[in-house]
Amino acid sequence: MIGRLRGLLVEKQAPEVVIEVSGVGYEVQMPLTSFYELPELNQETLIYTHFVVREDAQLLYGFINKQERALFRLLIKANGVGPKLALTILSGLTAAEFVKCVEHDDIATLVKLPGVGKKTAERLLVEMRDKLKSLMETSHGSEREFVLQSNYTPAVQVNSAEEDAIAALLSLGYKPAQASKAVSSAYQEGMDSESLIKASLKSML
Repeated sequence: MIGRLRGLLVEKQAPEVVIEVSGVGYEVQMPLTSFYELPELNQETLIYTHFVVREDAQLLYGFINKQERALFRLLIKANGVGPKLALTILSGLTAAEFVKCVEHDDIATLVKLPGVGKKTAERLLVEMRDKLKSLMETSHGSEREFVLQSNYTPAVQVNSAEEDAIAALLSLGYKPAQASKAVSSAYQEGMDSESLIKASLKSML
C-alpha cells in the first residue's frame, strides 16, 4: 500500500499530476479540490494517496490531506460508486457542498454530475448520511473544519486556459459538447485554467 508521496511536482495537467520521488515518477489522479492546492511545478509537495489494484491497472489517487482521502474512501464504499466517480464527485463539489447535499437530501445537485443518475444519487444520500456522521464524530479540530468548509482556491497561471479546462472536464466524464459549452459561457478574459474549470463546473450545477 502506498500511503503518501513526498517529492517534486514535475507534471501538472488537471486532474493528473506526476510526482518524482527518488528518480521515479508516480502518476497520480487528484480531485480538483486537492489539485488547486498544489505548489508550482518543480517544487516539493506532499500528498496522501489511495492505491487501487485492478486486473488491468494499478492506480494512485492523491489528496492534499488525510481528511479528503477519508471522504474519498467513504464514497467508494457506497454501492455503485467507484474511484473514478468518487473523483468526479469531489471535483464537482467541495467537501462542504457535498455534506450540504447529503444533509438536505439534494438529489437535484448530485444528478448534474456526470455518471450520477437518480438511483445512484438516492443511494449516496442514504449511505453517506451515516458514514459522514461517523466521520464527523471521530474528527477533531482542523479535521472537522475540513469537512465543514471549502478549502481550495485557484492559484497557478496556465497557458491555453480554455483548452486545459475542456480537457479537464472531459477527463471527469462530461461530454465534449457539454464541456465546450460550459467553458465558453464561463470564460472571462484573463482567467487562468483553474479559475475557468471551477467556473465551468459551477455553471453546470
